[in-house]
Amino acid sequence: MDSPRWLPLESNPDVMTKFVSCLGMRPTWQFGDVYGLDPEVLSIVPRPVCAVLLLFPVTEKYEAFKQEEEERLKDQGQLVSPDVYFIKQTIGNACGTIGLIHAVANNQKHLEFEPNSPLKEFLEQTSKMTPEERATFLEKDESIRVTHESSAQEGQTEAPSLDEKVNLHFIAFVNVGGQLLELDGRKPFPVIHGNTTEDTFLEDAAEVCKLFMARDPQEVRFTIIALSKDSL
Repeated sequence: MDSPRWLPLESNPDVMTKFVSCLGMRPTWQFGDVYGLDPEVLSIVPRPVCAVLLLFPVTEKYEAFKQEEEERLKDQGQLVSPDVYFIKQTIGNACGTIGLIHAVANNQKHLEFEPNSPLKEFLEQTSKMTPEERATFLEKDESIRVTHESSAQEGQTEAPSLDEKVNLHFIAFVNVGGQLLELDGRKPFPVIHGNTTEDTFLEDAAEVCKLFMARDPQEVRFTIIALSKDSL
Protein backbone atom coordinates (compact mmCIF):
# COMPACT_ATOMS: atom_id res chain seq x y z
CA MET A 1 0.00 0.00 0.00
CA ASP A 2 1.33 3.45 -0.89
CA SER A 3 2.08 5.72 2.01
CA PRO A 4 -0.08 8.86 2.16
CA ARG A 5 1.35 12.14 0.84
CA TRP A 6 0.65 15.67 2.02
CA LEU A 7 1.51 19.02 0.46
CA PRO A 8 4.87 20.33 1.72
CA LEU A 9 4.79 23.03 4.40
CA GLU A 10 6.65 26.25 3.57
CA SER A 11 9.52 27.25 5.84
CA ASN A 12 7.62 30.33 6.92
CA PRO A 13 7.45 31.18 10.66
CA ASP A 14 4.08 32.93 10.33
CA VAL A 15 2.58 29.86 8.66
CA MET A 16 4.00 27.65 11.42
CA THR A 17 2.74 29.86 14.24
CA LYS A 18 -0.73 29.93 12.65
CA PHE A 19 -0.59 26.14 12.13
CA VAL A 20 -0.01 25.34 15.82
CA SER A 21 -2.42 28.11 16.84
CA CYS A 22 -5.18 26.50 14.72
CA LEU A 23 -4.48 23.26 16.61
CA GLY A 24 -4.97 24.96 19.98
CA MET A 25 -1.51 26.08 21.07
CA ARG A 26 -1.64 29.50 22.68
CA PRO A 27 0.60 32.16 21.08
CA THR A 28 2.76 32.64 24.18
CA TRP A 29 5.60 31.19 22.08
CA GLN A 30 6.12 32.09 18.41
CA PHE A 31 8.19 30.84 15.50
CA GLY A 32 10.67 33.30 14.01
CA ASP A 33 13.44 33.33 11.44
CA VAL A 34 17.09 32.95 12.44
CA TYR A 35 18.93 35.03 9.83
CA GLY A 36 22.44 33.77 10.48
CA LEU A 37 24.60 31.70 12.80
CA ASP A 38 27.14 34.32 13.87
CA PRO A 39 26.98 35.32 17.57
CA GLU A 40 25.79 38.87 16.83
CA VAL A 41 22.93 37.57 14.64
CA LEU A 42 21.93 34.91 17.19
CA SER A 43 21.92 37.60 19.89
CA ILE A 44 18.90 39.33 18.31
CA VAL A 45 16.74 36.17 18.40
CA PRO A 46 14.12 36.58 21.17
CA ARG A 47 14.87 34.42 24.23
CA PRO A 48 14.25 31.95 25.66
CA VAL A 49 14.28 29.54 22.69
CA CYS A 50 12.88 26.04 23.30
CA ALA A 51 13.18 24.49 19.81
CA VAL A 52 15.02 25.05 16.53
CA LEU A 53 13.81 23.82 13.14
CA LEU A 54 16.27 23.30 10.30
CA LEU A 55 15.22 23.00 6.65
CA PHE A 56 18.01 21.56 4.52
CA PRO A 57 18.55 19.90 1.13
CA VAL A 58 18.68 16.11 1.01
CA THR A 59 21.69 15.51 -1.23
CA GLU A 60 23.79 12.45 -2.06
CA LYS A 61 26.43 13.67 0.40
CA TYR A 62 23.83 13.93 3.16
CA GLU A 63 22.32 10.51 2.42
CA ALA A 64 25.78 8.91 2.58
CA PHE A 65 26.47 10.66 5.89
CA LYS A 66 23.05 9.62 7.26
CA GLN A 67 23.74 5.96 6.48
CA GLU A 68 27.19 6.07 8.08
CA GLU A 69 25.86 7.89 11.15
CA GLU A 70 23.06 5.36 11.62
CA GLU A 71 25.46 2.40 11.49
CA ARG A 72 27.92 4.13 13.83
CA LEU A 73 25.25 4.98 16.42
CA LYS A 74 23.79 1.46 16.26
CA ASP A 75 27.25 0.11 17.06
CA GLN A 76 28.04 2.67 19.77
CA GLY A 77 24.59 2.93 21.34
CA GLN A 78 23.09 6.09 22.82
CA LEU A 79 21.45 6.78 26.17
CA VAL A 80 18.36 8.68 25.02
CA SER A 81 16.08 9.83 27.83
CA PRO A 82 12.70 8.01 27.97
CA ASP A 83 11.16 11.50 28.24
CA VAL A 84 11.99 12.26 24.60
CA TYR A 85 8.92 12.25 22.34
CA PHE A 86 9.90 10.87 18.92
CA ILE A 87 7.62 10.12 15.97
CA LYS A 88 8.56 8.43 12.70
CA GLN A 89 7.61 9.99 9.37
CA THR A 90 5.51 7.69 7.20
CA ILE A 91 3.59 10.43 5.35
CA GLY A 92 5.26 11.89 2.27
CA ASN A 93 6.05 15.63 2.54
CA ALA A 94 4.92 15.74 6.18
CA CYS A 95 8.37 16.58 7.58
CA GLY A 96 7.28 20.14 8.43
CA THR A 97 4.42 18.86 10.56
CA ILE A 98 6.64 16.15 12.10
CA GLY A 99 9.17 18.87 12.98
CA LEU A 100 6.46 20.98 14.60
CA ILE A 101 5.17 17.98 16.58
CA HIS A 102 8.72 17.24 17.79
CA ALA A 103 9.20 20.90 18.79
CA VAL A 104 5.91 21.11 20.68
CA ALA A 105 5.80 17.60 22.17
CA ASN A 106 9.17 18.00 23.87
CA ASN A 107 8.34 21.42 25.33
CA GLN A 108 4.93 20.90 26.86
CA LYS A 109 6.19 22.18 30.23
CA HIS A 110 6.78 25.59 28.60
CA LEU A 111 3.81 25.80 26.22
CA GLU A 112 0.14 26.50 26.88
CA PHE A 113 -2.85 25.00 25.10
CA GLU A 114 -6.52 25.86 24.70
CA PRO A 115 -9.06 23.45 26.24
CA ASN A 116 -9.80 20.64 23.76
CA SER A 117 -6.72 21.49 21.71
CA PRO A 118 -6.44 18.86 18.90
CA LEU A 119 -2.63 19.01 19.15
CA LYS A 120 -2.62 18.51 22.92
CA GLU A 121 -5.11 15.64 22.55
CA PHE A 122 -2.88 14.01 19.91
CA LEU A 123 0.15 14.25 22.21
CA GLU A 124 -1.77 12.83 25.17
CA GLN A 125 -3.26 9.97 23.15
CA THR A 126 0.13 9.01 21.71
CA SER A 127 2.29 9.63 24.80
CA LYS A 128 2.78 5.92 25.58
CA MET A 129 3.06 4.74 21.97
CA THR A 130 6.18 3.72 20.03
CA PRO A 131 7.47 6.11 17.33
CA GLU A 132 5.97 3.80 14.68
CA GLU A 133 2.56 3.67 16.39
CA ARG A 134 2.54 7.46 16.63
CA ALA A 135 3.20 7.67 12.89
CA THR A 136 0.24 5.40 12.13
CA PHE A 137 -1.95 7.43 14.50
CA LEU A 138 -0.97 10.66 12.71
CA GLU A 139 -1.99 9.15 9.36
CA LYS A 140 -5.53 8.87 10.74
CA ASP A 141 -5.66 12.27 12.52
CA GLU A 142 -8.00 14.38 10.41
CA SER A 143 -7.68 17.64 12.39
CA ILE A 144 -3.89 17.74 11.96
CA ARG A 145 -4.08 16.68 8.30
CA VAL A 146 -6.67 19.33 7.42
CA THR A 147 -4.71 22.03 9.26
CA HIS A 148 -1.52 20.92 7.49
CA GLU A 149 -3.21 21.09 4.08
CA SER A 150 -4.61 24.59 4.66
CA SER A 151 -1.27 25.78 6.10
CA ALA A 152 0.63 24.34 3.13
CA GLN A 153 -1.42 26.58 0.83
CA GLU A 154 -0.97 29.67 3.01
CA GLY A 155 2.68 30.35 2.23
CA GLN A 156 4.13 33.05 0.02
CA THR A 157 5.21 30.58 -2.66
CA GLU A 158 2.84 28.35 -4.58
CA ALA A 159 2.61 24.88 -3.03
CA PRO A 160 3.98 22.14 -5.30
CA SER A 161 1.73 19.31 -6.40
CA LEU A 162 1.39 16.20 -4.24
CA ASP A 163 3.45 14.14 -6.68
CA GLU A 164 6.28 16.62 -7.10
CA LYS A 165 9.57 15.39 -5.66
CA VAL A 166 10.61 17.63 -2.78
CA ASN A 167 14.24 17.24 -1.75
CA LEU A 168 14.14 19.64 1.19
CA HIS A 169 13.64 18.23 4.66
CA PHE A 170 12.71 19.62 8.10
CA ILE A 171 14.20 18.40 11.37
CA ALA A 172 13.90 19.68 14.93
CA PHE A 173 16.41 20.32 17.70
CA VAL A 174 15.23 20.29 21.32
CA ASN A 175 16.65 20.21 24.83
CA VAL A 176 15.37 17.29 26.89
CA GLY A 177 16.96 16.79 30.30
CA GLY A 178 20.04 18.80 29.35
CA GLN A 179 20.68 16.83 26.14
CA LEU A 180 20.68 18.50 22.71
CA LEU A 181 18.67 16.18 20.49
CA GLU A 182 18.15 16.05 16.74
CA LEU A 183 14.72 14.64 15.91
CA ASP A 184 14.24 13.50 12.32
CA GLY A 185 11.31 11.25 11.43
CA ARG A 186 13.34 9.71 8.58
CA LYS A 187 15.91 8.39 11.06
CA PRO A 188 15.32 5.30 13.21
CA PHE A 189 16.01 7.13 16.49
CA PRO A 190 16.87 10.55 17.97
CA VAL A 191 20.50 11.69 17.67
CA ILE A 192 22.25 13.14 20.72
CA HIS A 193 24.55 16.09 20.03
CA GLY A 194 26.00 16.50 23.50
CA ASN A 195 24.85 18.53 26.49
CA THR A 196 23.05 21.86 26.50
CA THR A 197 21.26 24.28 28.82
CA GLU A 198 18.23 26.53 28.40
CA ASP A 199 20.61 29.52 28.17
CA THR A 200 22.99 28.04 25.58
CA PHE A 201 20.48 25.95 23.61
CA LEU A 202 20.23 28.25 20.57
CA GLU A 203 24.02 28.57 20.24
CA ASP A 204 24.48 24.81 20.72
CA ALA A 205 21.84 24.00 18.08
CA ALA A 206 23.46 26.56 15.75
CA GLU A 207 26.76 24.66 15.98
CA VAL A 208 25.02 21.49 14.76
CA CYS A 209 23.32 23.45 11.95
CA LYS A 210 26.80 24.60 10.86
CA LEU A 211 27.81 20.93 10.49
CA PHE A 212 24.90 20.35 8.09
CA MET A 213 26.03 23.35 6.04
CA ALA A 214 29.68 22.29 6.07
CA ARG A 215 28.77 18.89 4.61
CA ASP A 216 27.29 20.61 1.54
CA PRO A 217 29.29 23.83 1.09
CA GLN A 218 27.90 24.39 -2.43
CA GLU A 219 24.33 24.43 -1.12
CA VAL A 220 22.49 27.58 -0.04
CA ARG A 221 19.04 26.11 0.63
CA PHE A 222 19.14 26.19 4.42
CA THR A 223 16.50 27.81 6.60
CA ILE A 224 16.55 28.02 10.40
CA ILE A 225 13.52 28.85 12.54
CA ALA A 226 13.40 29.24 16.33
CA LEU A 227 10.46 28.76 18.68
CA SER A 228 10.83 31.67 21.10
CA LYS A 229 8.84 33.00 24.02
CA ASP A 230 6.74 35.95 22.88
CA SER A 231 8.11 39.04 24.58
CA LEU A 232 4.93 41.09 24.26
